Amino acid sequence: MILSIQDVVKRYSSHVALDRVSLEIPKGKIFGLLGPNGAGKTSLIRIITQITAPDEGQILFDGEKLSSKHVEQIGYLPEERGLYKKMKVGEQLIYLAQLKGLSRQESITRLKDWFIRLDIKDWWDKQVDDLSKGMQQKTQFISTVVHEPKLLILDEPFSGFDPINANMLKDEILALKDRGTSILFSTHRMESVEELCDSIALINHSKVVLTGEKNEVRNRFKAHQFEVLFDGNLTQELQGVDLVSLEMSGDQVSKKGIFKLQEGASPNHLLGQLINQVQVQKFQELIPSFNDIFIQVVNETN
Repeated sequence: MILSIQDVVKRYSSHVALDRVSLEIPKGKIFGLLGPNGAGKTSLIRIITQITAPDEGQILFDGEKLSSKHVEQIGYLPEERGLYKKMKVGEQLIYLAQLKGLSRQESITRLKDWFIRLDIKDWWDKQVDDLSKGMQQKTQFISTVVHEPKLLILDEPFSGFDPINANMLKDEILALKDRGTSILFSTHRMESVEELCDSIALINHSKVVLTGEKNEVRNRFKAHQFEVLFDGNLTQELQGVDLVSLEMSGDQVSKKGIFKLQEGASPNHLLGQLINQVQVQKFQELIPSFNDIFIQVVNETN
């Protein structure tokens, strides 16, 4: 594990921001840290980056108790920009890379490579103040990864990006994962979770309320419902199956039905009954999206 978070508690006056939070974040994977505003995600990130310290519990970084020596092995991209607006992009990134332990020459070499990869070769001598929000986010992303950290923490990394640049950044994040970087990814965009994350944890009201491998979590929340597109009419009652809804499909020729299996029934049981009555065009299980799961779990734990 790159991070082992063990019974972490954080209090601010009378408010408990983290209440016995325990998580295991694996190496070389993308781990989604999810939760509504005020749930405790930022408090946890601040402890991992050693901006603050836990009141109770501990964090192990790559098997060792988290300490100041691990700062250079962590890259943190906050949602809010933190660049010096009147400084030139190139010189600022050299300065930030040197703070992470790189020499000036090594900083320049690595930065030039990143400028080519992100198609920003002409930005070196521009002031940060002259850049758009998306350009500033690219610049800050480079500052976060240039020292090749073991752990990369990304907080809403796609904020301010158009679809083309967002896809470019996704490709770079996946490439970093393929090279062995462990990534902690905090976002409210559930479509990004679907695309990128291997595992997730959901925090609500300061506690971990859901955690697991992405596909396992989705399977856990299956409602055993199937969407069927078919031609013809259902002339016999289906056994072991509830009809949730039935409507004409978009082509106004076929019908679309949602069927829920009763306990003990199988998909083959449903399909066998259907093909004896209608012409089945499409048969698929309805797997809940992470947006659906997020809303369900948050509502249940509020």
